[in-house]
Order: sequence, then C-alpha cells, then structure tokens
Amino acid sequence: MKTEKKLEEILEYFLDYLAVERGLAENTLIAYRYDLAKYLNFLKENKLQSFDCLNREIINNYFLYLKNLGLEINSISRNLVALKMFYRFMWTENFIPEDISGLIEFPRLSKKLPHILSQREIDILLEETNFQGPLGLRDQAILELLYATGMRVSELINLKVEDINIENQMLRCIGKGSKERIIPFGSKAKQSLILYLKKVREKLVKNPQETILFLNSRGKKFSRQGIFYLVKEYTCKAGIDKKVTPHTFRHSVATHLLENGADLRSVQEILGHSDISTTQVYTQVSRKWVKEEYYRAFPRT
Repeated sequence: MKTEKKLEEILEYFLDYLAVERGLAENTLIAYRYDLAKYLNFLKENKLQSFDCLNREIINNYFLYLKNLGLEINSISRNLVALKMFYRFMWTENFIPEDISGLIEFPRLSKKLPHILSQREIDILLEETNFQGPLGLRDQAILELLYATGMRVSELINLKVEDINIENQMLRCIGKGSKERIIPFGSKAKQSLILYLKKVREKLVKNPQETILFLNSRGKKFSRQGIFYLVKEYTCKAGIDKKVTPHTFRHSVATHLLENGADLRSVQEILGHSDISTTQVYTQVSRKWVKEEYYRAFPRT
C-alpha cells in the first residue's frame, strides 16, 4: 500500500465487491466511488500513502476537509459511512492488519423534513393544459406516474412496457437491491398512459426491439438528468415557486396518502422502504401540514 496506484486498485476491488457480492445498483456504486475518491484526494494532498495510517487526528482533519468542500453535515455523514464500510472491507480482506473502522464516528445529523407539494400545487402542476403536443402527452404520463406511484427516478426510467398492467392499474417495479414490488396507480395515470402508448410511443421508437416504456425524442431511454430537467420545466410552466425534483413527487404522494388515512405499512410497501422508520418521517410532515393549515385558517391566532 505504498503508492497511489495501489490505493486506487484497492478501491476498485472494493467497488467490485459491492457490485458482485452485495448486488448494489449502478447509481449506488457511482455514489460510493464519488465519496471515496474524495478520501483518496485527501490522502494525496496530505502525502499519506497507506490506508492503515488512520487515527482520530486524520479523521478530524478529513471532516474539516469535507466541510471546506462545502458539504453539509448529512453529506459528510454519508461520506464517513462509505469510508467505514471501506475500512471494514479492507480488514476482512487483509489489506490492513487490524479493524480500525471504529475510529470513524459520525456527526449528529440534522433531521430535515422532506419538502412536498400541496394537493393544490399537484393539481396545478398536472393540469392538462400544461402539456402540449405528442411530447406533452408523454411528459404528462411521466409526471402522473411519478405522483401516482412515488417511484424513484431510477425505477421510472427502467420501466418496461410489459411492466404495466393498464387494465388492473398495477405496475411491476424493480427497486433498490433488485427487489421487485407491485404498485397500484390511479385513473388519471391510467388515462395518460393509454394516450401515450396509443398515440406517442410508437412514433418515438427507433428500434422495434425496444422495450423501455418512456423514450426521449431520440427513441432512447431517459437519463436521470432528463427527468430532472422535465420536472423543472413543468414546475416553471405551472408557476410554482419551489425547488421541485422527481423525488418531491415521492415525498408528496407519501404524505398525501397518510393524510387521507392510508395505513403506514401499505405506504411502506408502495415506496419500497426496507425500514418502516423511513416511512414514519412522512407522518411528521403530515402533522406539520395540519398545524400550518390550522394556524392559516383559525380566526383566533
């Protein structure tokens, strides 16, 4: 472990392990590579040429290094989680002589409630007049399905035509860790999908063997950035002065379902959360919304 090249080789070995042994998704692997590359840069800048030199002073300095990069506490914590996993892996694979991952401690996280759109804002955003022409019909189907199902962007862009059961208003989704789940969707999403499939998709298809559901103007699968851009475009068009991302739809539908009496376990299943405590965050959002509505409407405040 004396050279920079050797450090990079160990990192690549770790990423191969995550892909093959742990079966992590490509986007997750990219995030691990990005986070750990910062640690390699930190070692290089400080002329540290081995991984087993870790001590509390180095961890504290790395924390300050990440902070100086402009990262928030939650992002710093994520970087340290990746680093801790990396060190445990190196110990089990005998790259370092002892398990020193215990030196890596995490900062106290700030618990931020997810930002959501109100039901009224969703209605404004999904108003039919916002969507013009064939590509507008496609975009409408995408946004309706994002809200109806709470899918992640990676799940949406990988949907295939055969994953959709229009008649029963259900779809098959492959989520994190290649876990499959079945998600229902409402009549608005159904109508939008029917129009897209009948009038638009066949005109976008360049390859008759293509099975991906949503195609861009070049007949290819959407990128994550393409969906982010699409959401931003229609948010601006609807005049909604909020930062809205595809994940905002996920947060919003979860909150709206709970506000309207949905069972917490059902929402957990729909969203594909492995831990129900993740889903419980939305009950806090719901209570916060109720409180805000109360003080907005109650005449004696």
